[in-house]
Amino acid sequence: MTPLFALDIGTRSVVGIILEEVNSRYHVIDLEVIEHKERSMLDGQIHNIVSVASVIGEMKALLEERHGPLTKVSVAAAGRALKTATGKMSVDISEHALIHIEDINRLELGAVQKAQQELLSSDSITSENPYYCVGYSVLHYFLDDEEIGSLIDQTGRSASVEVISTFLPRVVVESLLSALKRADLEMEALTLEPIAAINVLIPQSMRRLNVALVDIGAGTSDIALTNNNTVSAFGMVPIAGDEITEALSSSYLLDFPEAERVKRSLNGEESVIFHDILGFEQKLPVHEVVETIDSTIDRLANSIASEILRLNNTSPQAVMLVGGGSLTPALSNKLSAALELPLQRVAVRGLDALSEVTLAEHIQSSPALVTPIGIAIAAKRAPIHYMSVTVNEKTIRLFELKEMTVGDALLAAGIKAKHLYGKPGLALRFSLNGQEITLPGGHGTPSAIYRNGETVSTKDPIRNGDTIKLISGKDGRSAQAVIADVTELNTDSISVMINERRVVLKTEVIVNNERQDIHTPIQDRDDIIVHQAKTLRDAFTALNSDYNSQSTLQSVILNGKRVHLKPKPTVYSRNGLPISLTSRLEDGDQITSEHNSLTTVADVANELGVQLTEQITVSFNSRQVTITKPRFLVTLNDQSVEPTAQVTEEDQLKVTPITGQPITFSDVFAFVDYQLPTGSATSYQLLRNNQPIQFYDQLFGGDELEILIT
Repeated sequence: MTPLFALDIGTRSVVGIILEEVNSRYHVIDLEVIEHKERSMLDGQIHNIVSVASVIGEMKALLEERHGPLTKVSVAAAGRALKTATGKMSVDISEHALIHIEDINRLELGAVQKAQQELLSSDSITSENPYYCVGYSVLHYFLDDEEIGSLIDQTGRSASVEVISTFLPRVVVESLLSALKRADLEMEALTLEPIAAINVLIPQSMRRLNVALVDIGAGTSDIALTNNNTVSAFGMVPIAGDEITEALSSSYLLDFPEAERVKRSLNGEESVIFHDILGFEQKLPVHEVVETIDSTIDRLANSIASEILRLNNTSPQAVMLVGGGSLTPALSNKLSAALELPLQRVAVRGLDALSEVTLAEHIQSSPALVTPIGIAIAAKRAPIHYMSVTVNEKTIRLFELKEMTVGDALLAAGIKAKHLYGKPGLALRFSLNGQEITLPGGHGTPSAIYRNGETVSTKDPIRNGDTIKLISGKDGRSAQAVIADVTELNTDSISVMINERRVVLKTEVIVNNERQDIHTPIQDRDDIIVHQAKTLRDAFTALNSDYNSQSTLQSVILNGKRVHLKPKPTVYSRNGLPISLTSRLEDGDQITSEHNSLTTVADVANELGVQLTEQITVSFNSRQVTITKPRFLVTLNDQSVEPTAQVTEEDQLKVTPITGQPITFSDVFAFVDYQLPTGSATSYQLLRNNQPIQFYDQLFGGDELEILIT
């Protein structure tokens, strides 16, 4: 069987792999890594085609010396170039007795079109850099807004489908093609980096679990999520291994290559030796170097965790880390803390996780190789090939993620979902409070679709060279609405009392600079302004009063220096209960305002961020106990005081740290009702987390304490 040749063209380096399939298993025959001579790749995107092509050519020549001529290669598009969007489409089925397969197919394409519109509306997408849909997965079907397994033969009021669609920019593929062409290579197959990694690490049988896969490279950290038997989301953060390298470079005055070498030496070594840009040699313990870049590792972990939470709305069940950046010290622990997951639920996954992959003896296993090997395997299992078809006399080039259908061709040709049902009625476009709104017209009758002259559905397969023609159905009705249909506001005025002053709040409707009624029909291009004064802020505005009133700025003399304090904001009450400026008012509300000021030692300490006491919570003999210990001595005008003591601007306030022992086992007895046994015949043992401890050993929050009588 002919071996597979694959390239992982990354930000820092190019990885070349020669792989063969033997009895449904894969064996990596050879693997080479060549770093870029210059920063020709940024965040996974080719910025210098000539430079990248030179490295690819070098890799090709090196592997050809060992394995003979190489003419075709599988590659992957970077995670940064990949964009995903979700879309939802609904149709009225109250007049239909059944939902047929073709109806569902058209509904799915309509949802994909919604996702495409969502993508095109973002600031990052322009007409000069078009994106094409290269695949989608159905997330949910809904019948009358309730989730359902299938819509076939269902009856009800409405049917909906929600999909996640994947999009790829044309420039990414063209830059890959150009670089490969310069190196005399033909693209045999194209896959997507996040999909490549997830396909080899998380098979279909595992995708019912909510798992996050994070591929940490040099320039980006790519994220893929699975849930409910599908790949639910893709994401990326522009922080990865280079952040750690740059932190080392800044901390120790190292040039970038030396800092990169030091970073790679932090695993498995007790100390590291390096030379700074001034020529001085340093030898430092690895743990000290790691402590120096701890804040950068924190930022990397928090950025990844934030993106996972944004995509997933909650912490996943587990996180798998791959890529060279996954070897960053302490990253797994910090990520588990940021996601509030047990340590064993965040793990670096290497090639040992790929049971069907073996390596040649000279290749060292590493998590950095998971994605390159995944590219080769994914390109074999589910490659993207090219296909050319004609849609309404326009030639379209498609990338195959699967068996391509008529629907795929229509989407790639820019055929809108509405065309599948004929031209809709005229939309109603207007501006409401500065926001452009479009009310679509009614749906038309289904369109007729032909492939090579024969009637087909959107799910019918297509082949290279096919001719597709779409004939739109009948038009739908034009949209109609009155102002009340597009706003929840009404014209009722309300009267409230603010500090015993009456204020009347009214709703205004202005259409094209003229006062109108809320039931006025909307005309195309109308400029509508509807404002209902309904909040406390609106009431103060109507009263022409300062609603940002705050108490006079206070200061205190702290440790001999005058310190200015931020004032507390005004407190507002409605009918005796606290509210904010954005709270909505009701007719007859009684509003009062009260100014607050800092008055006690505790107020001043909290404002300045000084924690006067240390507090931890432990378990003592299976009962929760909170232990408090003072950490600062507070005096007011040279007199020791409690935190509740009153303070004036001219008072001399001193806060002195107390140098003493940490919270120990002996401190527990001040907060519990417990007497140690005194008889000589009775002995006892102090335990912390089931381990022996002494009276004056330090305690930590969450410790489980026990006195064992023996």
